[in-house]
Amino acid sequence: MLDRLGVTIPIIQAPMAGVSTPELAAAVSNAGGLGSLGLGATDAAGARAMIQSTRDRTRRAFNVNLFVHAPARPDPAREAAWLAALRPLFAEQGAEPPAALRTIYRSFAEDEDMLAVLLEAPPPVVSFHFGLPSTDRIAALRQAGCVLLATATSLAEARAIEAAGIDAVVAQGWEAGGHRGVFDPGAPDDRLGTLALVRLLAARGRAPVIAAGGIMDGAGIRAALALGAMAAQLGTAFIACPESSADLAHREGLRGPGGAHTVMTPAISGRPARCLANRFTAWGATAPPAVPDYPIAYDAGKALAAAAKARGEAGFGAHWAGQGAPLSRALPAAALTELLWQEAQAAP
Repeated sequence: MLDRLGVTIPIIQAPMAGVSTPELAAAVSNAGGLGSLGLGATDAAGARAMIQSTRDRTRRAFNVNLFVHAPARPDPAREAAWLAALRPLFAEQGAEPPAALRTIYRSFAEDEDMLAVLLEAPPPVVSFHFGLPSTDRIAALRQAGCVLLATATSLAEARAIEAAGIDAVVAQGWEAGGHRGVFDPGAPDDRLGTLALVRLLAARGRAPVIAAGGIMDGAGIRAALALGAMAAQLGTAFIACPESSADLAHREGLRGPGGAHTVMTPAISGRPARCLANRFTAWGATAPPAVPDYPIAYDAGKALAAAAKARGEAGFGAHWAGQGAPLSRALPAAALTELLWQEAQAAP
């Protein structure tokens, strides 16, 4: 499976939408791992440009990741209540909330233009988050020669991934930064940790397993491999790399007080996601009104973060990070990838 992924070392840079860049993905791939692009926050034209930019920088395999969430259901009353609750926060930043909220990202489940981009010049690896696309889309990508991955947070989700014919399962533990990959955010979540989930899927599943969540160094990679994972996926570990597009507040926050107190919250985007503790996460813990669907709620979250950032306030940013954030290292991506594998091989 590692040969099919085109890697020489079992390290995958997580596809962090809004943070991962072609420069970052290419650097990791050129170092022998699998670099990734997060396409969930862009449209077909943006995806085409990012994929081509990555191809310009590496001849090795790379991964593109797509969000396959259930299409958002507009609810004007719920959205109006959400905006009213946010109004005092906007006022503190000298701004008005949006008059109405939009569905700012399309799910791959209904994005024909994105599918066309992937099929016109198929990337080596395609991964799915939040669920699975239709069987015809999976078949088309497989026929185009793509290796397919999908995120699971439970054994039930992993079995659905296996039944769909996906090549490998990304086992995302509760520790992981960014958006939780649950198929149904309204269903009960057992919140399995990475190590327990990896071992469960390796022992009870059929597909190869990729460990994701809280892994920051070679010792973590070695532990994941020992539990049956074929590779480890790291996201937060690469945020501080110069090739990422993370802003200064995000980079500094990894090693600051918020890094040791990451929070899982739906308040920023409308789906549970783990980020650095800040003013937005604190507000989200005060029982505000029912959050609108993802990504409708994210329209408000982005507007608030932009208003605050314009005044020098970083406490409302979507600074996604996993529980291992304090272990981050600000190294070039290739050097970090090589160091991670050296550490993994040296770990007792």
